[in-house]
Amino acid sequence: MKKSKWGIIFISPYIIIYVLFTALPIVISLYKSLFINYWSGLIEVKPVFCGLENYVTLLRDPSIYTYLSNTAIMWILGFVPQIILSITLAAWFSDHRLGLKGVQFFKTVIYFPNLIIAASFASLFFSFFADCGPVNAMLVDHGILEAPFKFFSNTWSTRGLIAFMNCTMWFGNTTLLLLAGMLGIDTSLREAAEVDGASSWQVFTRITLPLIRPILLYVVITSLIGGIQMFDVPQILTKGTGDPCRSTMTMIMYLNKHMYNKNYGISGALSVLLFLVTAILSLLVFGLNSKTEEGRAVR
Repeated sequence: MKKSKWGIIFISPYIIIYVLFTALPIVISLYKSLFINYWSGLIEVKPVFCGLENYVTLLRDPSIYTYLSNTAIMWILGFVPQIILSITLAAWFSDHRLGLKGVQFFKTVIYFPNLIIAASFASLFFSFFADCGPVNAMLVDHGILEAPFKFFSNTWSTRGLIAFMNCTMWFGNTTLLLLAGMLGIDTSLREAAEVDGASSWQVFTRITLPLIRPILLYVVITSLIGGIQMFDVPQILTKGTGDPCRSTMTMIMYLNKHMYNKNYGISGALSVLLFLVTAILSLLVFGLNSKTEEGRAVR
């Protein structure tokens, strides 16, 4: 215990912060979800215990499934190009045979968008792609379009912009994570494969990808959690409306509207449901990965 106490002392700040800002809010949300709040103007009359009624109300609301599909679509549109671009860049940067110049510079540059506040990023794109913005002006001046295209009045163009912004902001972080995993691979494995006549594609698919599986799993799960929590970019880009026709309304935007209207019971129930969805999806990814590894071991 004399030696263990120092470990406990060093990890205690993290434990305290986790309990105060993560575990405790989850418990409070669960507690709030069991009550209905009644208001008289701005004065709360009294929360009334309702059991699981808030959950039943949410699950019977068809709009929640629409907002869940919106969130999933925009996450997939952003994550798929992000992971492809990140893997490609990481493979290039980690391949010393290519002799790329200025790798350190490019690694720094691609991480810069991750440092920009999402609110600023969304405001910048909103001004760029506005009806009278520079993008429309350039397209009209070059004769590509006869009239300005209303990016924010079209469902798929708005979703595409949100997905593109998320991809741009996070691909640098993902690239550095995958690059760290690739640089940790023993170079003798690649050299032995090349001596045996393996092509670059075979080395990448048979050696590199299997060995960076833990990093890929981490990237998928963290991106999945971030996708479910998507809020700031669509909130600012659509001014909180989720337009056109609520096609960009995400689950957290929906939760925020209930919080703004002081429906704390529904908000708590929705946050618990999102927590359960995140946990189930994460366990599903872990399970698929474990089955794949077991299949490889059997072979």
